[in-house]
Amino acid sequence: MAGKEPSGRPLSPHLQVYKWGPHMAVSIFHRVSGDGLAIVGALMFLGWLGAIAAGPEAYAAFVACVWHDPAGGSLHQITNILGKIVLVGLTWAFFQHLFSGLRHFVLDTGAGYELKANKLWSTVVIVGAIFATAATWLYIAKEALNG
Repeated sequence: MAGKEPSGRPLSPHLQVYKWGPHMAVSIFHRVSGDGLAIVGALMFLGWLGAIAAGPEAYAAFVACVWHDPAGGSLHQITNILGKIVLVGLTWAFFQHLFSGLRHFVLDTGAGYELKANKLWSTVVIVGAIFATAATWLYIAKEALNG
């Protein structure tokens, strides 16, 4: 039978064939950050809007759960930590998606396809997103401590 004979055609490459680099990580992070912003960000936004619509007590409960509850017990301390982790994650996702989108905008003009330039700008996107997230949260922490 013709289907059982080995062909001379190569098999398609699999994951172990590719060399991982920052350009591949940026591509994956772009998709993950976009999905995270769309799903988690939308759920947080809808929860916030629902709390505002439900009244001052519901809004105070939302803020206490996500941000800070001075009179809260151990459960509120855990939700405060989880809420801040989610907010930091959303901030990172925003900056990662923003910087990666700007990189794609430059690539759409036809520039930056050389291997060294592509790796450099991919690394700049990753480091820039981490730096921008850290700078944003350091500013927020400074403002929270001062006022």
